[in-house]
Amino acid sequence: MPKTADAYGAELWDYYKTKEDKREIVERDDKFIDGRRDGYGGDVYFSEYKDWAPIEKKAIKYVRGRVLDVGCGAGRHALYLQKMGLQVTGIDTSPLAIKVCKLRGLRKARVLSFDHIDKFKEDSFDTIIFLGNNFGLFGGIQKAKKQLRKLHRITSRDARIVATTTDPYKTHNPIHLRYQRLNRRRGRMPGQLRIRIRHGDIIGPWFDYLLASKDEVKKIVAGTGWKIKTFIEHKKPRFAVLIDKQ
Repeated sequence: MPKTADAYGAELWDYYKTKEDKREIVERDDKFIDGRRDGYGGDVYFSEYKDWAPIEKKAIKYVRGRVLDVGCGAGRHALYLQKMGLQVTGIDTSPLAIKVCKLRGLRKARVLSFDHIDKFKEDSFDTIIFLGNNFGLFGGIQKAKKQLRKLHRITSRDARIVATTTDPYKTHNPIHLRYQRLNRRRGRMPGQLRIRIRHGDIIGPWFDYLLASKDEVKKIVAGTGWKIKTFIEHKKPRFAVLIDKQ
């Protein structure tokens, strides 16, 4: 096992080497552990376009120009867009994820936290993608507004953000409803998850991951120099959002 806390990267690296699929284990800070059989795993992170969720197939049609894939993972979206002839850069906090991307043929990939997105120069990208539910990487409303302003500075005049997320309120699960009440009591957004990834005996660091409704997405985007163009739906609770630069 790699001697790091890069549990997510270890998951991708093991699948890349062995093709043995193991469900991703996600631990939440209320001690809930999600390791469902229908959850994410190597077969999803390494999937080809034909096997993607319909909402992702719809959303990726709106990608154009120079692309930044935030939280690129094993590179499934970035590699597809690169094959389509677009100039794509993938970033991820996981060194092993970036290693896998490069081995799979992604020409531009670097280890970089979303927090440090301002390391890129002005007018570097035309589209920023947060697919695979990666709107969650905005973490919470304060961080999201800060990061959207950073993205405004590094993108072209008519830039676009393409993202997918999940409405946290479209659930009847009492465990999740109880967690939403806990979040409200501690002044957090109901869908603001505090989670970490486990893979074997490797435990990753805690981080915030945001699930948001359409109204919450609108509130997040307001006043950041961006505007909602449209929402795309397929099957609730997941949806995509196109956000254009004002």
